[in-house]
Amino acid sequence: MATAEIPARVKMYPKSEGIATPRKKKPKILAVINDNCTGCAGSPVCVGYCPVQDCMYWIPDEEHPPFGRIEVDPQLCIGCKLCTSKGPDGTFLDGCPWDAIDMIPTEQVEKKLGATLSY
Repeated sequence: MATAEIPARVKMYPKSEGIATPRKKKPKILAVINDNCTGCAGSPVCVGYCPVQDCMYWIPDEEHPPFGRIEVDPQLCIGCKLCTSKGPDGTFLDGCPWDAIDMIPTEQVEKKLGATLSY
């Protein structure tokens, strides 16, 4: 597959914080946000559990301001599933309360993007 550029997006706050070093290997799965994401009114729990800097970030809903949603940078996601496994104050959830985060095989994400992800 030919390597293609993935368009860059402006990453707005809230954004994930954590490690900023490049991935050492390509993950087998990646977090992908589906249409169920509500952005949790600007205070998304999933972003706080992501251990990778700027991997998860807020984007505005241009059709319905001031609302928005969370997005995941496929070039930064390490496939750790932390965004799907914890809730507020350390409580355990079986995923996002809105079921808005899917863990998808990397090959499927690359096929949809038309790009080979770096590592």
